[in-house]
Amino acid sequence: MAGYRDLLRTPGVARIIAAQLTARFPNGMTSLAILLHIEAVTGSYGAAGLVLAATSIGQAIAGPVTSRWMGRWGMRRVLTLTLLVCAASLTAIALLPLPLPGYMALGLLGGLSTPPVQSAVRTIYPKMVTSRQLTPLFSLDASLQEIIWIIAPVLITFVATQAGTVPALLLIVAILLGGGAWFILSPEVGRVRIPRSRRSIGKVLTKPAVLLATVVGFLLIGACAAVEAGVVATFDHGGLEAGIVLALFAVGSLAGGLSSGHIPIGPWAMARRLAIVTVGLSLTIVSLDVWWLGGTLVLAGIGIAPALAVMFAMTSASVKFSDTAEAFGWVATGQLIGAAAGSAVAGFLIDDIGPTGAYVAAAAFAAAGLAVAIVFVRGFPDLRDRDASPIPDTEPVQTIG
Repeated sequence: MAGYRDLLRTPGVARIIAAQLTARFPNGMTSLAILLHIEAVTGSYGAAGLVLAATSIGQAIAGPVTSRWMGRWGMRRVLTLTLLVCAASLTAIALLPLPLPGYMALGLLGGLSTPPVQSAVRTIYPKMVTSRQLTPLFSLDASLQEIIWIIAPVLITFVATQAGTVPALLLIVAILLGGGAWFILSPEVGRVRIPRSRRSIGKVLTKPAVLLATVVGFLLIGACAAVEAGVVATFDHGGLEAGIVLALFAVGSLAGGLSSGHIPIGPWAMARRLAIVTVGLSLTIVSLDVWWLGGTLVLAGIGIAPALAVMFAMTSASVKFSDTAEAFGWVATGQLIGAAAGSAVAGFLIDDIGPTGAYVAAAAFAAAGLAVAIVFVRGFPDLRDRDASPIPDTEPVQTIG
């Protein structure tokens, strides 16, 4: 932990981590709040699912596109524009009485305008720390984001049930604007300029490491989404036990990420970490007892943040600095599609064979990710004797200030 203390003492690191976590905090609340609000307005979970699907489609499309825009128009301009449009869309969903197509259109717009904070901050990181500190920083980032998934769903459910779904959505808007403004006004966001990419959009996926990070992220997050669906189905739509079990899942990931941050990343690092996830999720199938599920999900969680850290490091190390934002945008899109796919597959299996089906789906997604990591191990970079910094562009990267 001494290494993390030194890392957080680096000027600006603690501030930018706190700002980006606050700006991304609504990510852990928005889907649930929209689900509860549209169901309350329309009386239909099916209608709520359509609005969520439209939102997810928008987010998936936006990932690489708005991330790439930051190299053309600057991070602050793109982040500010998307922030304001997203906040307006969520406010309209909360306050306007609309037919279902209207809510779907607003959901799509909100998804398309989701601020690309993840891509921005992971592009900034290499310019803030030494090359030796970059991999631990990616690991710390992957670990601390679990705080979002531990606290945010509980908070928004409490507000929605106690105060109503409209105040819940307006709370998200307030956090979105406050956290987004804090991140956008951070000095580090103003100092780093992303060079304009000279490659066509999508060309970055021809880099094996970026494509593998996108595919593995799709499968890993698909497994996590299936687990969440299974836990909710197991414990009667989100009772106290469901919250405890999901919190243990996130705590396992947090602990795994913090403990693995200084382990060198070789070509087999992803396979080893996904093996832990696969074993843990396979064991969940044995019993639906709350203590058994809690223990096995802690085990599975130990591999999740470390696997995400490998994704971030291999993506950063494999592309030019001008392409990092778009590359991280594609990785984020893969994860979003994985979340939708995992939830959908788990839902069908829950209807067919019960809650155990969701854990079967989760284990299958994780096993597929492990298989990809083993079969294509040569595509994973060896970072044991090099840092995870992006490849320098031929033109100088300007900083301001």
